Amino acid sequence: MDNHGGTFIPGIEVRLAAKEDLWQVRELAQLIFPATYENIVSAGQVDYMMNLFYTPEALQSQLESGQVFLIIYFEGKAAGYASYTRLNDPGDFKLNKIYLNSGLQGKGLGRFLLYDVIRRVKSEGGRSLQLNVNRFNKAVGFYRNLGFTVKKEQLLDIGGGHFMDDYVMEIKIV
Repeated sequence: MDNHGGTFIPGIEVRLAAKEDLWQVRELAQLIFPATYENIVSAGQVDYMMNLFYTPEALQSQLESGQVFLIIYFEGKAAGYASYTRLNDPGDFKLNKIYLNSGLQGKGLGRFLLYDVIRRVKSEGGRSLQLNVNRFNKAVGFYRNLGFTVKKEQLLDIGGGHFMDDYVMEIKIV
Protein backbone atom coordinates (compact mmCIF):
# COMPACT_ATOMS: atom_id res chain seq x y z
CA MET A 1 0.00 0.00 0.00
CA ASP A 2 1.41 3.41 -0.92
CA ASN A 3 1.12 6.60 1.11
CA HIS A 4 -2.46 7.11 0.03
CA GLY A 5 -4.00 3.77 0.82
CA GLY A 6 -3.18 2.21 -2.51
CA THR A 7 -5.17 4.87 -4.33
CA PHE A 8 -3.71 6.66 -7.33
CA ILE A 9 -5.88 9.31 -8.86
CA PRO A 10 -4.47 11.32 -11.77
CA GLY A 11 -4.65 15.07 -11.33
CA ILE A 12 -4.59 15.12 -7.51
CA GLU A 13 -2.14 17.11 -5.46
CA VAL A 14 -2.15 17.94 -1.74
CA ARG A 15 -0.29 21.09 -0.74
CA LEU A 16 0.64 22.50 2.62
CA ALA A 17 -1.18 25.81 3.07
CA ALA A 18 0.77 28.85 4.21
CA LYS A 19 -0.67 32.07 5.63
CA GLU A 20 -1.13 33.47 2.12
CA ASP A 21 -3.21 30.41 1.16
CA LEU A 22 -5.77 30.70 3.95
CA TRP A 23 -8.10 32.74 1.72
CA GLN A 24 -8.51 29.57 -0.33
CA VAL A 25 -9.50 27.57 2.77
CA ARG A 26 -12.04 30.28 3.61
CA GLU A 27 -13.41 30.31 0.07
CA LEU A 28 -13.79 26.51 0.08
CA ALA A 29 -15.39 26.60 3.54
CA GLN A 30 -17.97 29.13 2.36
CA LEU A 31 -19.06 26.65 -0.32
CA ILE A 32 -18.67 23.35 1.54
CA PHE A 33 -19.35 23.96 5.24
CA PRO A 34 -22.96 25.25 5.03
CA ALA A 35 -23.95 22.48 2.61
CA THR A 36 -22.43 19.86 4.92
CA TYR A 37 -24.46 20.97 7.94
CA GLU A 38 -27.69 22.34 6.43
CA ASN A 39 -29.69 19.22 7.41
CA ILE A 40 -27.86 18.61 10.70
CA VAL A 41 -27.87 21.92 12.62
CA SER A 42 -29.74 25.21 12.35
CA ALA A 43 -28.77 27.88 9.84
CA GLY A 44 -28.00 30.11 12.83
CA GLN A 45 -25.50 27.58 14.14
CA VAL A 46 -23.87 27.23 10.70
CA ASP A 47 -23.44 31.02 10.56
CA TYR A 48 -22.09 31.07 14.12
CA MET A 49 -19.58 28.31 13.34
CA MET A 50 -18.48 30.01 10.11
CA ASN A 51 -17.75 33.17 12.11
CA LEU A 52 -16.05 31.16 14.86
CA PHE A 53 -13.76 29.09 12.64
CA TYR A 54 -13.50 30.64 9.18
CA THR A 55 -12.98 34.38 9.38
CA PRO A 56 -9.56 35.45 8.09
CA GLU A 57 -8.57 36.28 11.67
CA ALA A 58 -9.77 32.92 13.05
CA LEU A 59 -7.91 30.98 10.35
CA GLN A 60 -4.72 32.96 10.91
CA SER A 61 -4.99 32.39 14.66
CA GLN A 62 -5.44 28.64 14.11
CA LEU A 63 -2.39 28.54 11.84
CA GLU A 64 -0.29 30.53 14.33
CA SER A 65 -1.33 28.20 17.17
CA GLY A 66 0.14 25.22 15.31
CA GLN A 67 -2.72 23.94 13.17
CA VAL A 68 -1.38 22.51 9.90
CA PHE A 69 -3.61 23.25 6.90
CA LEU A 70 -3.66 21.24 3.68
CA ILE A 71 -5.48 21.96 0.43
CA ILE A 72 -6.28 19.21 -2.06
CA TYR A 73 -6.33 20.12 -5.73
CA PHE A 74 -8.09 18.11 -8.41
CA GLU A 75 -7.25 18.89 -12.03
CA GLY A 76 -5.60 22.13 -10.93
CA LYS A 77 -8.55 23.43 -8.87
CA ALA A 78 -8.84 23.60 -5.09
CA ALA A 79 -11.29 20.85 -4.14
CA GLY A 80 -11.12 20.61 -0.36
CA TYR A 81 -9.06 21.12 2.76
CA ALA A 82 -7.96 19.51 5.99
CA SER A 83 -6.15 20.60 9.12
CA TYR A 84 -4.57 18.82 12.05
CA THR A 85 -2.71 19.56 15.28
CA ARG A 86 -0.55 17.74 17.78
CA LEU A 87 -2.29 17.09 21.11
CA ASN A 88 -0.66 17.22 24.57
CA ASP A 89 0.61 13.64 24.33
CA PRO A 90 3.35 13.82 21.68
CA GLY A 91 2.03 10.74 19.86
CA ASP A 92 -1.57 11.94 19.66
CA PHE A 93 -2.87 14.20 16.90
CA LYS A 94 -6.27 15.65 16.10
CA LEU A 95 -7.85 16.04 12.70
CA ASN A 96 -9.56 19.40 13.13
CA LYS A 97 -11.10 19.74 9.69
CA ILE A 98 -11.54 17.71 6.54
CA TYR A 99 -14.00 18.88 3.90
CA LEU A 100 -14.35 18.13 0.22
CA ASN A 101 -16.44 19.83 -2.44
CA SER A 102 -19.66 17.78 -2.50
CA GLY A 103 -19.57 17.50 -6.30
CA LEU A 104 -16.29 15.61 -6.01
CA GLN A 105 -17.27 13.23 -3.23
CA GLY A 106 -17.21 9.54 -4.09
CA LYS A 107 -14.13 9.83 -6.32
CA GLY A 108 -11.59 8.86 -3.65
CA LEU A 109 -10.34 12.39 -2.98
CA GLY A 110 -11.44 12.41 0.67
CA ARG A 111 -9.67 9.12 1.29
CA PHE A 112 -6.58 10.47 -0.52
CA LEU A 113 -6.57 13.63 1.63
CA LEU A 114 -7.10 11.70 4.87
CA TYR A 115 -4.28 9.28 4.03
CA ASP A 116 -2.06 12.28 3.31
CA VAL A 117 -2.83 13.62 6.81
CA ILE A 118 -2.08 10.19 8.33
CA ARG A 119 1.21 9.99 6.42
CA ARG A 120 2.23 13.43 7.70
CA VAL A 121 1.18 12.62 11.27
CA LYS A 122 3.12 9.34 11.16
CA SER A 123 6.23 11.16 9.90
CA GLU A 124 5.92 13.47 12.94
CA GLY A 125 5.89 10.49 15.32
CA GLY A 126 2.13 10.20 15.59
CA ARG A 127 0.60 7.03 17.03
CA SER A 128 -3.06 8.04 16.89
CA LEU A 129 -5.32 10.46 15.06
CA GLN A 130 -8.54 11.62 16.70
CA LEU A 131 -11.40 13.66 15.31
CA ASN A 132 -14.77 15.04 16.31
CA VAL A 133 -17.67 14.43 13.95
CA ASN A 134 -21.32 15.32 14.40
CA ARG A 135 -23.16 12.13 15.33
CA PHE A 136 -25.65 12.72 12.49
CA ASN A 137 -23.06 13.50 9.79
CA LYS A 138 -22.89 10.89 7.02
CA ALA A 139 -19.09 11.12 7.32
CA VAL A 140 -19.30 8.85 10.39
CA GLY A 141 -19.60 5.91 7.97
CA PHE A 142 -16.65 7.18 5.92
CA TYR A 143 -14.45 7.28 9.03
CA ARG A 144 -15.62 3.85 10.20
CA ASN A 145 -14.81 2.37 6.77
CA LEU A 146 -11.27 3.73 7.08
CA GLY A 147 -10.71 2.14 10.49
CA PHE A 148 -11.72 4.87 12.95
CA THR A 149 -13.61 3.74 16.05
CA VAL A 150 -15.84 5.75 18.39
CA LYS A 151 -14.03 6.52 21.65
CA LYS A 152 -16.88 8.49 23.22
CA GLU A 153 -19.79 10.83 22.66
CA GLN A 154 -19.27 14.51 23.44
CA LEU A 155 -21.65 17.44 23.73
CA LEU A 156 -19.61 20.63 23.33
CA ASP A 157 -20.92 24.07 24.21
CA ILE A 158 -19.41 26.32 21.53
CA GLY A 159 -21.09 29.47 22.80
CA GLY A 160 -23.96 31.56 21.55
CA GLY A 161 -26.43 28.92 22.77
CA HIS A 162 -25.02 26.40 20.26
CA PHE A 163 -23.73 22.89 20.84
CA MET A 164 -21.80 20.33 18.85
CA ASP A 165 -23.22 16.83 19.38
CA ASP A 166 -20.23 14.73 18.38
CA TYR A 167 -18.55 11.39 18.37
CA VAL A 168 -14.87 11.46 19.21
CA MET A 169 -13.34 8.90 16.85
CA GLU A 170 -9.78 7.60 16.68
CA ILE A 171 -7.51 5.53 14.51
CA LYS A 172 -4.26 3.99 15.68
CA ILE A 173 -1.34 4.67 13.37
CA VAL A 174 1.12 1.82 12.92
